[in-house]
Amino acid sequence: MPRRSLNETEPNPPPEIRDPWIEKFLAHLATDRGASVYTQRNYQQALVEFARWHLTERKSPAVWEKLQRDDFRSYLRYLGRNNLSRAATALRFSALRTFYKFLMRHGAVETLPIKNLSLPKAPNRLPKFLTIQQMADLLAAPAKLLASQKDKTGAGRPLSAEVCLRDVAVLETIYSCGLRVSELCGLRVDDINFSEQIIRVRGKGKKERLVPVGEPALRTIQSYWDSLLAPPNAAQPVFCADTKRRSPLNRIQLARRLKNYLIIAGLDPALTPHKLRHSYATHLLDAGADLRSVQELLGHAHLITTQVYTHVTTERLKKAYDAAHPRA
Repeated sequence: MPRRSLNETEPNPPPEIRDPWIEKFLAHLATDRGASVYTQRNYQQALVEFARWHLTERKSPAVWEKLQRDDFRSYLRYLGRNNLSRAATALRFSALRTFYKFLMRHGAVETLPIKNLSLPKAPNRLPKFLTIQQMADLLAAPAKLLASQKDKTGAGRPLSAEVCLRDVAVLETIYSCGLRVSELCGLRVDDINFSEQIIRVRGKGKKERLVPVGEPALRTIQSYWDSLLAPPNAAQPVFCADTKRRSPLNRIQLARRLKNYLIIAGLDPALTPHKLRHSYATHLLDAGADLRSVQELLGHAHLITTQVYTHVTTERLKKAYDAAHPRA
């Protein structure tokens, strides 16, 4: 049965929601927690969605201080009836849980009404990743595209050498440092210490960490800067979408560029930039890196988040054992 958005089930336009607690919470996310614009957007959508549901179903605005567990059980059933995926449901309740913790800190409520609420369990999906050879093929794709265009004439905007060098540096840096897309797009020139081969990364919640960066990535960054008419200054983005205005590369542009290179490399174009981060973690663990070190390199707050990669490497070992051992 095809999945539908919640708004597709509503015969009338959704009511306008103006809630002072939601507005205070979103301001808190932006200023105090330093949440990314994507987290702010997702949490706002989840809270407004619930408030609209309450207004439509209960014929009254949601009074957060008075809501009970049964209200959220009803909402959970509503999401189920509308064929919302388990991941999407979990995201909505994650937003509600974080919001209620905010209300508790401000003395608006004493307990979490959604505590111990049973949510549908998501399947255990192992993260997808590229092999070392596949990564090598992907890293070579921008130069391959540039070379293929040299003999072409006619319509179509060709890839410039500057863009090619930037894209090589972007891919090398993500793989070399295991960065999130938002972290890569937020890198400034003065975050890179070439002599120490260290990058300062601004992660989730304004948390900073220092991450080693390989010499190949540093070389490609320098080559990209050398191709520009003027080198960037210390406060400017490492990777620019527009070199004239020095505007930073954004995640949509990065995803679009990556899709092209995946096709050129003969790989699945549906793979996201985040899968390069998965590849980074998996290759480190395969080579013997300890889990705690990988946790710190990835900027994970909890070790359990990193442990999923041990399942990937264990599954690969099992397959190798089953294929090779005479009594497997």
